[in-house]
Amino acid sequence: MNNMIVSVNPHIYAKDTTQTIMRDVLIALFPAVIASIVFFGVQALLVEVVCVAVAMGCEWAFEKITRKPCTVLDLSAAVTGLILALNLPAGIPLWQAAFGSFVAIVVVKQFFGGIGQNFANPAITARVIMLVAFSGAMTNWAIPAFTDATSSATPLAIIAGGEGELPSLAQMFLGARGGSLGETSCLALLIGGLYLIYRRVITWHTPAAFIGTVLVLTALLGQQPLYQVMAGGLFIGAFFMATDYTTSPPTPAGKLIFGVGCGLITVLIRVWGNYPEGVSFSILLMNILNPYICDWTRTKPFGGVQA
Repeated sequence: MNNMIVSVNPHIYAKDTTQTIMRDVLIALFPAVIASIVFFGVQALLVEVVCVAVAMGCEWAFEKITRKPCTVLDLSAAVTGLILALNLPAGIPLWQAAFGSFVAIVVVKQFFGGIGQNFANPAITARVIMLVAFSGAMTNWAIPAFTDATSSATPLAIIAGGEGELPSLAQMFLGARGGSLGETSCLALLIGGLYLIYRRVITWHTPAAFIGTVLVLTALLGQQPLYQVMAGGLFIGAFFMATDYTTSPPTPAGKLIFGVGCGLITVLIRVWGNYPEGVSFSILLMNILNPYICDWTRTKPFGGVQA
């Protein structure tokens, strides 16, 4: 008994750190970055570099000013900046891209206490704010380079408007179509998403529930389900934004509920809303409901009574 060591929980430690997790996310996003440069040229790289640099710079400056420990090397700001960049069109003015990174890091993340304290996904919130503030620039889609695409309109806009020619399913999967920098290539996003699942950074529950719900509901409503699944920001949202640790449930049941909710709201907005895309709004709304989902799906401690 004299050798007993008493300490506070947690009693089980993992080798993963915030930095290693964020590094894996950056690796998973790399195929989408390459695809964005292939389809949209050097301008795509400029937007990505600006967003990442401003995000990391804002985090460093805010923490220096407020005399908080510097967390810029944990790479979470870099991930936020890159995810935001991949949700922007190629032609976005660089100062607007910088503004978006400032909002994501300072307003949404740091004002609420930093990593782990934000109530909503910073990149998603910044994108929604930019849609309201810069609606013209945020919906000015470039025609992908090195393709035979003739229309810069997104497939969702074509479906909603009933005019124009949809790209083939192969073009949809590979990314030869209009859209944000990182949302067009389903192949690149799928590779990144499967890498995150393989590395156990995320689980399959939320992406499968999110994508599956959109597929089933749009099929039931006769809304071209394959196009609905591959169009817009569904893949990047399902794998990289709806799975954010801070703003999504930790339990398998909670993740499934969260994913189904995101899919349901996405379909409601796409089919009956005035805006052709609903992924960003759906994730933001489910972020707000996340505390309630966590309460509903809280696991019971072994031998204890559920609170």
